[in-house]
Amino acid sequence: MYKHLLKPFLFLFQPEKAHHLTLSLLRIALAIPGISQLMKAGFQYESSKLERTLFGLHFKNPVGLAAGFDKDGKYYQLMNTLGFGFIELGTVTPKPQKGNPLPRLFRLPQDEALINRMGFNNDGVEALVERLKRGGKPEGLIIGGNIGKNKWTPNEEAEQDYFICFEALFPYVDYFVVNVSSPNTPNLRDLQEKEPLSRLLNGLQALNKQKDAPKPIFLKIAPDLTDGQLDDILDIVKDTQITGVIATNTTISRANLATPDAQVEQIGAGGLSGKPVTDRSTEVIRYLYDKSGKQLTIIGVGGIASPEDAIEKLNAGAVLVQVYSGMVYEGPKLVKNIKKALV
Repeated sequence: MYKHLLKPFLFLFQPEKAHHLTLSLLRIALAIPGISQLMKAGFQYESSKLERTLFGLHFKNPVGLAAGFDKDGKYYQLMNTLGFGFIELGTVTPKPQKGNPLPRLFRLPQDEALINRMGFNNDGVEALVERLKRGGKPEGLIIGGNIGKNKWTPNEEAEQDYFICFEALFPYVDYFVVNVSSPNTPNLRDLQEKEPLSRLLNGLQALNKQKDAPKPIFLKIAPDLTDGQLDDILDIVKDTQITGVIATNTTISRANLATPDAQVEQIGAGGLSGKPVTDRSTEVIRYLYDKSGKQLTIIGVGGIASPEDAIEKLNAGAVLVQVYSGMVYEGPKLVKNIKKALV
């Protein structure tokens, strides 16, 4: 139904508008008596074979919703009906910010890809905290908090933005993700360099260790890093003793696209996600896992559009996977199909 009815309808709208329309339709459908049960029966699929206990957390299944889909905690209750084992909220910043001007999200249907330059648009960390307080956490669902810095905060002061988000969200999320790899905030990726990144992660760990029950902290990295930079990431993870990495974010590369160059150039800057990132994301996972002596904890994300894609990332060394762009093209049944294939 999604591919032949809903998807052609939604693709008539600008992608960002279609995103909000999809979630509005889901909210309406779930408010109709009996529909919620039908949707759960249609989309949810659980098995003891899917359960994972990792870094002190119990996951009912290893398939998660990547950051960016629900930046502000407005939809995680709705998305839970689709059978995710975990949902990552954010990226959230200390203060609200509008993000980049519209349009800022684009489809490349020939490549089953998206280009976004959202720019960390969000309502701010306090708004997210209030929604989590009101909404609570669905039973069995793991919630992650993806944190970033405000656009106007200079890099030399960026640590404080991450610290503010960490402290505010700490009571309400199960794990944290440090996002220094989005290409859509000016100079943000400079924080991936060894010295500033070590300082930031050590600072977060110092705060974390002050808590009675420290939370897992992950670093989300770009697929555009060189092998030398990936080696630096391994050193930083070891030195700072964070839990692991999320590999990978969107890419700034435009190599080997089926979409005509003129159309891609017209879209302009932004991070590319979807199928064109599949292979590179898996390469990064495999490189980091093998180079770490199969010790690094990795959450795999990037171009997962089929059960085979998810299995490939798990075989490369990931312990969990996340989806986003794949759902735009394949529909919400993707989550159930991955889980069935894993069983």
